[in-house]
Amino acid sequence: MFTETDVLVIGGGPSGATTATLVAQKGFQVQLLEREHFPRYHIGESLIPETFWVLERLGMLPKMRNSRFVNKHSVQFVSEHGKLSEPFYFNIHKPHESSQTWQVYRQQFDQMMLDNARDTGVVVQEGMRVTEILFEGQRIVGARAMDESGAKHEFRAKVVVDAAGQSCLIQDRLGLREWDPVLKKAAVWTYWKGAYRDAGRDEGATIVMQTQGKKGWFWYIPLQDDVISVGVVAPCDYLFTSRASKDFETIYADEVAKCPGVQPRIANAERVAPYRAAKEYSYRSKQVAGDGWVLVGDAFGFLDPLYSSGVLLALKSGAYAADAIVAGLQKNDTSAAQLEHGAPILWREWTV
Repeated sequence: MFTETDVLVIGGGPSGATTATLVAQKGFQVQLLEREHFPRYHIGESLIPETFWVLERLGMLPKMRNSRFVNKHSVQFVSEHGKLSEPFYFNIHKPHESSQTWQVYRQQFDQMMLDNARDTGVVVQEGMRVTEILFEGQRIVGARAMDESGAKHEFRAKVVVDAAGQSCLIQDRLGLREWDPVLKKAAVWTYWKGAYRDAGRDEGATIVMQTQGKKGWFWYIPLQDDVISVGVVAPCDYLFTSRASKDFETIYADEVAKCPGVQPRIANAERVAPYRAAKEYSYRSKQVAGDGWVLVGDAFGFLDPLYSSGVLLALKSGAYAADAIVAGLQKNDTSAAQLEHGAPILWREWTV
């Protein structure tokens, strides 16, 4: 099957849904291909206040306010000795409604974002695996894909957006990936039911807890239904390479024993999910865009999760890309110079 469109977005996560929605809002044809079927599991539950502005552009704020997601007003820190800091309330430093955000189940949040794209006119096809990126000379002009029945499809577009997360289709195809030598981290995490959480305004606070010797840190993120996301982040060599056991549960238990902040909080809780891990995940691309293509979200880069920046970068990169794409389509210029034009300063710093 052959399809022509203005914009082809590969990947239906927050970055892809953002780009697709904002381009479709301007009346352009957008096809979005997603390999999996939503809802699907994804880590990265803690939103930060700056996500407000893109969510507002997307028309997502009413849906977020009507959701069951836990409200997040602050962050707290626990030292390696177990000393708890005072809450850092976002609205004290910025008295605006954007200072209240959410702790989200990504399965639900990502589904809401993708459904919002559909509602805007984006043609979404799930269960569609991209098998090849198509070139004409140095320009990317489309992609080939296969659906779950084995049928092959070809899509041609004026702009191709890689939003396929850490699959990094275009980045790897062009040899653009750079692993960060400093942020060479790993994480192990799981979920607990019935763990301790504060009440009232502090119920949704993210807590960051250092381990003894400051070898690593735990995130502690309260979610709905009395569930807490708890994970440890540390240098990859320390967390995996230097240990006799590579078993996730053993590693996790060892690090809990070294974190006086997390121990009492999960002492009477029940684990309700398997242990999961991610290794050596900090990287970036040498380029953000080229002739006929642009990278957004994790398809461009991923940073240490300490500041919960993943979804923010997904939303903001998607918005910047959409604005550059719309401007380019309006003046019939989808060159690299145009598509990287509105990229955030952070992207430019990463590509130096």
